Amino acid sequence: MASKIFALRTTANREDQVMDFLDSNVKKKNLDIYSIVRPHGMRGYIFIEAEKREDAEEAYHGIPYARGILPNTIDYKEIEHMIEQVKIQVNIQKSDIVEIISGPFKREKAKVTRVDKTKSEVVVELLEAAVPIPITVKLDSVKVIRREGEEESE
Repeated sequence: MASKIFALRTTANREDQVMDFLDSNVKKKNLDIYSIVRPHGMRGYIFIEAEKREDAEEAYHGIPYARGILPNTIDYKEIEHMIEQVKIQVNIQKSDIVEIISGPFKREKAKVTRVDKTKSEVVVELLEAAVPIPITVKLDSVKVIRREGEEESE
């Protein structure tokens, strides 16, 4: 039997919390869910890929902010443009000085110690920290301020 895609309505801006609950529910209940997708820029919906509607419904059962599955399944072609793999040109190198632009260390400056392009992560050490502690953050959470060897212009 081919898998189907179900649209789960959620409370707007609570999609990430619903995703976390779904993930743990699927693992805990050992459900036949193949993927859970939260399309970037689309608020209030999460897509669940499963063989049976019952598995998709069981996955969100009891989850706060989950509002229910739409009656019709979604054709992959309808959401394909939202979930296409995108190759991002990574222009961050070891020893770059970056500013963290999101998360708990927002606005902190750090030095890149390692770049993992396969995981889209970068390991940095905060410059203002008394003791350098490596922190792993997503590539899109940092922006390069200057390159090693470039003069600082302030």
